[in-house]
Amino acid sequence: MGLGVLRDRRMEHVPGTVFVLDDISRTPARNPDNTRLKYDKNGTVPIILVPQPSDDPNDPLNWPLWKRDAILVVLSIISVMAAALSSILAANTLTLSLFFERDFTAMALLTGYHLCGVGVAGVLFVASARVWGKRHLYILGTALIVAGSAWGGASRSYQSLLWARVIQGVGVAPFEALVNASVGDLYFVHQRGIRMALSNLALFGSAFFTPILAGKITHTIGWPWTFYFVAIFAGVTFPLVILFVPETAYSRSAHLNTDILSGDNLHRSQELSSGPELSGSHLTSVGNSASLNADVGDSSEKRSQYEERYTWGGANDETSTPKASFAKSLRLFNGRKTNENFFKLLLRPFPLFLHPAILWGCLIQGMMIGWTVLIGVVLAAIFLGPPLFFNEQETGYMYAGAFIGAILGFIISGLLADWSARFMTRRNKGIYEPEFRILLVIPQLILGCAGLFGFGITGANVVKYRWFWPDFFFGLEVMGMVIGTVASALYIVDAHRDISVEAFTCLLMFKNLFSFGLTWSAYNWVVSNGISHTFNIMGSIQIVVCLLSIPMYIYGKRNRSFFYRHDILKIFGLL
Repeated sequence: MGLGVLRDRRMEHVPGTVFVLDDISRTPARNPDNTRLKYDKNGTVPIILVPQPSDDPNDPLNWPLWKRDAILVVLSIISVMAAALSSILAANTLTLSLFFERDFTAMALLTGYHLCGVGVAGVLFVASARVWGKRHLYILGTALIVAGSAWGGASRSYQSLLWARVIQGVGVAPFEALVNASVGDLYFVHQRGIRMALSNLALFGSAFFTPILAGKITHTIGWPWTFYFVAIFAGVTFPLVILFVPETAYSRSAHLNTDILSGDNLHRSQELSSGPELSGSHLTSVGNSASLNADVGDSSEKRSQYEERYTWGGANDETSTPKASFAKSLRLFNGRKTNENFFKLLLRPFPLFLHPAILWGCLIQGMMIGWTVLIGVVLAAIFLGPPLFFNEQETGYMYAGAFIGAILGFIISGLLADWSARFMTRRNKGIYEPEFRILLVIPQLILGCAGLFGFGITGANVVKYRWFWPDFFFGLEVMGMVIGTVASALYIVDAHRDISVEAFTCLLMFKNLFSFGLTWSAYNWVVSNGISHTFNIMGSIQIVVCLLSIPMYIYGKRNRSFFYRHDILKIFGLL
């Protein structure tokens, strides 16, 4: 047992488990067996690069770090615009209700159908990303955000605005579905934590800052300008996406993907990477075994299937590949990324809801996001009426606590994510288990649940607690939400990177369709049950969801082994 993570009885080495840290006494200079492995030598202790980069200059892992960071910054900027659309109406509920002469539920559905558009379009876009890459989808998404936002600002009927919201949701889908996967494309395991926090900050943090601005804009120059400003800023960002976001998807030789290899495939990887003289590489010690070839969990059928899905090649296959020019990087497409059937890829996410790790990620991330949407729906009802009688500007300011909570949540997760993984890896003798990422759920449990219970208590009695305490607990809830979002995203990327795109599609569908469902009944639910009782139920449900992380941590490695040996996609005929 490695720090509470149970060893698997069937496989010597489970995909996702990697040897990351090397002892100083085992550096490449002192260990000739490791000379062919590539390291990050910037720190005092060399870190084996996972996955191993190819020798192709067009492999994103070989790009300078500043270039990869620049790509992530551009994606994060446009993600801010995309995320702004999800909460842009939060402070304008009463204004739009009066303008269109509709009730609060109809106003909530303007957000609900937007989220439905995100969830449904995400399924199509992820399959397209698998086949043709992500660049064309980022460009299409940005164009739809510009067009949909301009349409929204020009809408003068409820139906027109409703369809504009759906188009906006379709434009948002590539960024919600693919940016986290792009982090996996661009960075090694030990570099992902803080970058994943940054990308999630862009996707979620801006959603809580937007109502603050939207309320002020609506109060000053009218609600249409909330959409016009998004169209303007997204339009300015559009050229940056075209010029500075090349394709990040790359078909790397499978033996280099050491984080998703099993025992005998890893042994084969070592032989391909090191040559015959290095067949005794120290990586064999990952499974604490003299030979990983004895992996009883790998059948010849599974190996054959793996080789069909990924490309095997020698270590120097790509040395003759010329570096792509800047003009070539501007192409929408640079070739197919897989020969798999598009329609099978379209259906792949659905069986993954039966995968315990993916379902856990959906619950950890999606439930808290749904509760946050519900708070946004009832927030206006609580403060627009007696005894406070807030206007749209003051209601928007109530999101200040949530925005601060989002910032603090991403700072905490950014600092803890890589530090905790490195700490646990050192304690585990250099062996990294993806389950170490699950520890981030602990602050989610404490902060998120405290926020739900606290908001229910204080929001039910604003005469006594006024506006500050509900806002404070809203901030705690959001802080817990973003920490859980980072935890689930990192675990899925590190534990199941080979299906991470489909897994993020599951998360996208679950959180958006769950939130869509809540917008149908949230307002009536709170009115009939009361604020305090409703949020007590939500807090209790969230405690149970967070406690599911205990068996996921303990049995996660065995779960990875089981689903490697019993591929759920193969069972459903989707390979």
